[in-house]
Amino acid sequence: MSLVAPTGHAGRSPASEAVPDWMQPFARTIHEIPKYVASATLESVDWNAELLGGDVREAVRELKGRPGGPLRLGGAAFATDVVGWGLVDEYEFTVYPWVAGHGPYLLAGLPRPLDLTPVARHDLASGAVAVAVATTYRACHTSA
Repeated sequence: MSLVAPTGHAGRSPASEAVPDWMQPFARTIHEIPKYVASATLESVDWNAELLGGDVREAVRELKGRPGGPLRLGGAAFATDVVGWGLVDEYEFTVYPWVAGHGPYLLAGLPRPLDLTPVARHDLASGAVAVAVATTYRACHTSA
C-alpha cells in the first residue's frame, strides 16, 4: 500500500499512451498497488487511489492496522506529520553518493527526537546504500 500527500499523487497517473513501451511493465505494477491520498481539499483521485479526507491522522492509524503488507509513505512534509503522530515503525532509506544541496529537509521539524536501530543494510551496485532502521519514540527533551 502506498500513502501520499496530494502533491505526491498529482500528475503521476500513468496514462497508457503517455508511458513508453519499455516502462509499461513498471506502470502496470505501480497502477495495481493500492494508493491512498490524504487531502482536505481534493474531491476525487484517480490511478487506483482512495481519498482519505476528514481526520487524516485517524485514517492513517486505521490503514496501518489493515492487512496487506507495509504502508509505504511518500511526501517530505506529509512524512514529517505521520512520523510526528508516532505512526512509523520502520524506515527504509536509500542514501545516494551525491548531495542535492536544496529542497526540503527530510523529517525537519519533528516534535520529538527519534531513536533509530539499524535492522538491515544493502550496498547497491550504483554506490548507493539501502538501510532499514526501526523506530523508538521517546518523550521530548526540555532544557532547564
